[in-house]
Amino acid sequence: MPSTLWTPLHAKIHRQIRSRQLFRRNQRLLVAVSGGQDSLCLIKLLLDLQPKWGWDLAVAHCDHRWRTDSQANAHHVENLAKTWGSQFYLQIAQEPLHSEAAARDWRYQALSAIAINHNFDCIVTGHTASDRAETVLYNLIRGTGADGLQSLTWQRPLTDGIVLVRPLLEVTRTQTAEFCQEFQLPIWEDSTNLDLKYARNRIRQELLPYLRSNFNPQVESALAQTAELLQAEVEYLEQAAYQLWQEAMTELSDSGDPPNPPNPPLLREGKGGWGLVALNRRVLQKAPLALQRRVMRYCLQQILQISPSFEQIEKLTALITAPNRSQTDPFPGGAYASVDGDWIYLRNFRL
Repeated sequence: MPSTLWTPLHAKIHRQIRSRQLFRRNQRLLVAVSGGQDSLCLIKLLLDLQPKWGWDLAVAHCDHRWRTDSQANAHHVENLAKTWGSQFYLQIAQEPLHSEAAARDWRYQALSAIAINHNFDCIVTGHTASDRAETVLYNLIRGTGADGLQSLTWQRPLTDGIVLVRPLLEVTRTQTAEFCQEFQLPIWEDSTNLDLKYARNRIRQELLPYLRSNFNPQVESALAQTAELLQAEVEYLEQAAYQLWQEAMTELSDSGDPPNPPNPPLLREGKGGWGLVALNRRVLQKAPLALQRRVMRYCLQQILQISPSFEQIEKLTALITAPNRSQTDPFPGGAYASVDGDWIYLRNFRL
C-alpha cells in the first residue's frame, strides 16, 4: 500500500468510531476482506487509523466456492495481508453455497468461529450506505415493518461476546471506489456481482440506477438516512414493548397463575418454549397498536418454530378487544390462543 495520506474519509471514519463508540483502544479486530472495493477501503482505513487506536488487526477471508477463481481470490487476499503484515485466516465452504441467505449465514458462522478461536473482540465488515439502501429496498419489496426497513445497523452482537461492527454505513460505494483508485488498491472483481439471478444484484444494477436517473440522484444516501432514523425509533419501540409485555405479565400471581382464573393453567417451559402464555388484556388495551403488535409478536416467537407472519400477529392482536371466549384457529405446530375474561391464553400443545 502507498504511504498513509490523511483524507477526508479517514477523518470521517475516525470521528464515527469515536462518536458512535464502535471500537475501544487496543481491541483485537477481525476484518472481513473479500478483495472487493468496499473491504479494501475498510482495511486500508483501519490500518491507517491503527497507530491512533492501538488495535491488533487481522484479516479473514471466506471462500464460498461460488466461482472458478475463488481460490485465486483467496490467495490474492492472503498476499495482501502478508504485505500489510497482518495475520490471515481463511475459511472455505465444504460445499458450494447457492443462495444469498445460505452464504450470509455460513459467512457469519465462519467469521464467528475464527473470532472465538483466536480471541478477537469484534468482526468488522465493509457494508456501506449503498448496501444499506439495497437492503431497505429488498426488504420493502418483500414486505416488512420498521424493523426490516432499519436494515443494517452499526453494530450488533453475534455470539459469545463477539460484536459485528460496520464502520462504513455513511460511505457510498462510489466513495469507496474513488478511495481505492486514489490509493491504487488492487481490487479483485467478483463476477457474481453482475449475475442478475440474485435479487440484490438486480436492485444494484437495475433498480437503483433507475431511481437515481428518474427520482433522486442521491437515492442511496436518502434511503440509508431513512434506515438510520428508523433504527433509533425501532430501539425505542422495542424498549417500550418489552416494558408493556412485563406489565401485562406482572398481573400473574406468585404461583404463576392469573388471579382467580377459571380452570387455572400451568405456566411451564419445555423444548419448544412456553407451554402457556397469559397476558392481561386490560393492560394491553391501554397501549398503542404499534406496541400491542410487538408484544404479540414476541409472544408468538416464544411458541412458534418460525418467525411469525403479519397475519399471525394480527390474528393474536385482535384478541385484545375481542368478545369473551373468542379463540383463534391453530398456529403452526398446534398452538392456539383464546380469551377468558381479562386474559389471553396462548397455549402450545407441542410440549
